Amino acid sequence: MDSSNQQHSRGYLFTLSLAALGVVYGDIGTSPLYALRECFNPHHGVPATRENVIGILSLILWSLTIVISFKYLVFVMRADNRGEGGILALMSLVRARSGPRSVRRATLIAFGIFGAALLYGDGMITPAISVLSAMEGLEIATPLFTPYIVPLTIAVLIVLFVVQRAGTAKVGAMFGPVMLVWFALIAILGVAQIIREPHVLVAVDPTNAISFFIRNRLHGFLVLGAVFLAVTGGEALYADMGHFGAKPIRIAWFVLVFPSLLLNYFGQGALLLAAPHSTEHPFFEMAPAWARVPLVVLATVATVIASQAVISGAFSLTRQAVQLGYAPRIQIRHTSAREIGQIYIPSINWLLMFSAIGLVVAFRESSALAAAYGVAVTATMGITTLLLAVVERERWGWSMGAMLGLTIPILFIDLAFFGANIIKVTEGGWFPLAVGLAVFTVMTTWRSGRELLAQRLSETVLSVEDFLADLSRGQIPRVAGTAVFMSRYQSGVPTQLLHNLKHNKVVHQRVVLLTVLIEETAHLADGERYSWEDLGQGVHRLMIRFGYMDDPNIPDVLAAVEGPVTFQPMTTSYFLGRETLIPTRRPGMALWREKLFAWMTRNSSSASQFFCLPANQVIELGAQIEL
Repeated sequence: MDSSNQQHSRGYLFTLSLAALGVVYGDIGTSPLYALRECFNPHHGVPATRENVIGILSLILWSLTIVISFKYLVFVMRADNRGEGGILALMSLVRARSGPRSVRRATLIAFGIFGAALLYGDGMITPAISVLSAMEGLEIATPLFTPYIVPLTIAVLIVLFVVQRAGTAKVGAMFGPVMLVWFALIAILGVAQIIREPHVLVAVDPTNAISFFIRNRLHGFLVLGAVFLAVTGGEALYADMGHFGAKPIRIAWFVLVFPSLLLNYFGQGALLLAAPHSTEHPFFEMAPAWARVPLVVLATVATVIASQAVISGAFSLTRQAVQLGYAPRIQIRHTSAREIGQIYIPSINWLLMFSAIGLVVAFRESSALAAAYGVAVTATMGITTLLLAVVERERWGWSMGAMLGLTIPILFIDLAFFGANIIKVTEGGWFPLAVGLAVFTVMTTWRSGRELLAQRLSETVLSVEDFLADLSRGQIPRVAGTAVFMSRYQSGVPTQLLHNLKHNKVVHQRVVLLTVLIEETAHLADGERYSWEDLGQGVHRLMIRFGYMDDPNIPDVLAAVEGPVTFQPMTTSYFLGRETLIPTRRPGMALWREKLFAWMTRNSSSASQFFCLPANQVIELGAQIEL
């Protein structure tokens, strides 16, 4: 039995590792299509001499080694919140150790939110540049395809986003085997070129990277913006950790992805050593002429897959933002019964699709899009390094020397990449920054608006003591059944209970004041889920806790709780409050932010849907609240 279970476990691990190829490594796995080509873009002023080719290959090799293998796979992925990754998960790990109102906590939250917001810009650009760069390979086969590159790219993008509804697991099952073929093929292409020009292997020596900067100075520094294209999938890799777990992702990287990428980059470098004029499309020119059209087809499929990492990462980040209170309730569909992290969010999916199509229409060339790529991700990577330093110091108990010894070199690299990319703001880099700023504004407005609304509602809350005193006099009629009143607070009487008493003149025999708390941990065990408090007169307070990646299904939890009240589906009613918000000039938030918060509140999913309450047992009581 143990042997059978072990084989089953290994088989499942292999399946997850294969699926991770399609979902997690699509982005970084297709970077050879454009990364080295952009390094020798005439705009940078760095010719494809032997010394420059060797120097840039050395930069790519050590960037992949330090940023992806060392920083993300070894250290950042250890900073998981009960299996979940991403910058919001990292932020939740560190902010719980800070005081509730400290400046430090506010700064950490701001950094984390802004870093997460920037990834949405990356999620829009990655599908556009990946698919467009593959379709441009058709120009090598024949110039007749040139007028159709943009329309074909748009068609491929539509197909990509339409299949997202199938779920990450099914998408990974479809894409994983394709990416297995892709990585094997790009490795073979690279080996064939390396055999012809083995001198390229001297790029393993990091002194070649240093010599490159000494020779090219400012131009060499600017080329870092293109070198960064080789590592842009790192942050999405971390965000996707909850879909498959850390172990399958690490296995896929060190066994297949990393070696294949290095072989292909070195193969392209070997081609440029032999034919320096091949800088236009070195990836496709590695293949024999007869194989280029099939290679373009496979590259197109691979780049469709490449977009999966940032798309599924955007889904994970959105879910975390909703649960942590930084985004309105939104429709989230679970696509796997076995892996809770596998989800699909329709509204985010279509937003990314239309944005990616708009970018393709606006920029029309992958080289133009490359100018917009990297600014957002480099900033997020730097923020991740800073938050990781806090985790190392406070969670892992590292000494100050050990923490600084790791943080300073990595942060230096992050800032170097950021500096090389930030100068591209006027060439298109403004777009992901604008998207990040817009998302940051939405997130902070929602969070501040919720706090302001809670403050306004607390001004009208009746104390439990006064309410129980009224019940004890026996003047309020009691009716059979159980009434569950959803409450924002852990004290006082919910407004909807008072409204029900005012309009219906009755109170149920059993009254439960239910407060739902979202904890700053990914998942909670059943024993941590709930707690009771008997207030008297048949009134109880029930606290239910969820992790920010748990599914907040209230009926399922109530069916399993043990306590003084048994929840019978046919005799239990759920009372919810629905507030109509009226922006005012009272102290609180700026008027425009109050209007934005009111608009988001009107368009968010209902609490009954979010908490999976049965529609025929829900009563909503409205109220107008002046902000």
